[in-house]
Amino acid sequence: MKSETLAEIGGVLRAARKRLGLTQEQVAEMAGISRPRYREIETGSSAARATTLVNIARAVSLELMFIPQSMVPAVNALLQPHDGDEDLPAFVPSSDGDADA
Repeated sequence: MKSETLAEIGGVLRAARKRLGLTQEQVAEMAGISRPRYREIETGSSAARATTLVNIARAVSLELMFIPQSMVPAVNALLQPHDGDEDLPAFVPSSDGDADA
């Protein structure tokens, strides 16, 4: 079964691969896996080990990062386009210590 998360990861990999003008075969070779295995990962029909994802990401000029869940709002806020006139903090800690975007 294809999960939303696997499909999203595959979409990011596909977009990066196409942006670089690489074929699935080329990325698979650089990552040290077979083209059918890479295709499964890119289409989101199969999960991959973290080391495989790191190798694929690096082959398409991406870096895989693991972020603590508590920091996701801050990272999302940093990734949002912002108006240069506004000088707002990326996130504001709430009274219970969690970060709110």
